This record gives sequence, structure tokens and C-alpha cells, in this order.
Amino acid sequence: MATISMARIVPIIVSKLIILSTILSPLAIIHASKENQGFVRSLDRKLYGFKKEKLTHFRVYWHDIYSAPNPTAIPIVTSPSNTSATLFGSLSMIDDPLTEKPELSSKLIGRAQGFYGSAGQEEAALLMAMNFVFLQGKYNGSTISILGRNHVFSKVREMPVIGGSGLFRFARGYAQANTYSFNAKTGDAVVEYNVYVLHY
Repeated sequence: MATISMARIVPIIVSKLIILSTILSPLAIIHASKENQGFVRSLDRKLYGFKKEKLTHFRVYWHDIYSAPNPTAIPIVTSPSNTSATLFGSLSMIDDPLTEKPELSSKLIGRAQGFYGSAGQEEAALLMAMNFVFLQGKYNGSTISILGRNHVFSKVREMPVIGGSGLFRFARGYAQANTYSFNAKTGDAVVEYNVYVLHY
């Protein structure tokens, strides 16, 4: 009797072990893959001081100056083509003052540091890559990063805010540029920037 019941029990145990291993093996693979990705982990945003997201608006005046004894914009690459009406391929590096009002003598809010280049062959369109570095109040030392297309002859040009640092970590939004004045002889320009930023 004992032999017969053992003969019946063994196949049942084996079949249950097969079913159990079939269920558990994918879980083991998932667990192993998680273990192998030790370079990444989810975090609780509250532990890092992230509060409710807010929308902030800045209006500053951007002074692009080529003509001064100490210019704030310098050509670093000239257009390879002498016939390009758009100066396609040219590139300028900038460290432009950002002021509270259109006058250069008004309060300095920060600086626009980066570069822009002519990216349009048939129309005047710039690729803008710059950081707005703030120098005043609680935003002192914080930055906003702008990267986008500037169709210079449009009345209002819109470019994305792609990030930031300091109080603008995880920032996103957009900047609208509107030319206040432009000197065709010197290339000097004053541009009003309205920047809308979502940040914590």
C-alpha cells in the first residue's frame, strides 16, 4: 500500500514543481534585470525639496553689441560663401547684458551667454543657444537655457526654454523675442525678451 501511494504522489509533486518553476522563473529574470540596473533608481521628489510647480514671467532687454571698444558679441566663424545674403554658416559668441529697461544704463539683471549662427540659406534664421545668467535677488546665480530658431525678421519670435540650474532646475517654457532697435551699419541690436518658465 505504501508503495502504491508513493507512486501516485511522486508524479503529482513533480508536476507541481514544474508549474511552480514556470511561474517563478520570469520573476527571477525580472528581479535579476533590476539588480543589473543599479545605476538608476526612482526617487521621491519630496525628499529633494520639490514643491508645487509655478509659472514665472521675466521681461529683460538683451543688448547685442558689436561696435563698442569692448563688444559683447564677437564673430568667431564667417560665412564660407561670399554670395550668401543670409551669411549662412556664420557664428557669433555672445556675453550680452540683460537689463531691466531698453537703455543699456538701466539696472543689470543678468547676462546672456552662448552663441548664435545663421542657419537659413534662403531666409534670415538663427540658431540660438544661450543661457540667461541671473545676477539679482533670489535668482542670483540661477540660469535659464534657451535653444531654438530665431526668425529675425518676424515681429515676435518664439524659442523653447529647455532647462536651467539653481532655482530653475527642471525648468521648461518658452521665450518670446521682439526687436526693440537694430542698427544695420554696426549690427548692434536691443531685443525685448519675455520669458515664461515653469519651475519648482
